[in-house]
Amino acid sequence: MIAYLDAALEDGDPALIVAALGDIARAKGMTQVAREAGLGRESLYKALSPSGNPEFASVLKVLSALGLRFQVAPV
Repeated sequence: MIAYLDAALEDGDPALIVAALGDIARAKGMTQVAREAGLGRESLYKALSPSGNPEFASVLKVLSALGLRFQVAPV
């Protein structure tokens, strides 16, 4: 999960990052992730879909629900 998301972040394509986050959330169970993130399941599916454009706050909530956090490191 971490390596997959890290690779997407390294690529830098926002659509790829959202797709990876969606794949991970679906693998963990979208209903549970949505509940733990405090978001609606349907809105989370939509936000993490290929045409989705989630708010940064939603991305942070999903990461937290997955037991992850956003971290910055030097290049």
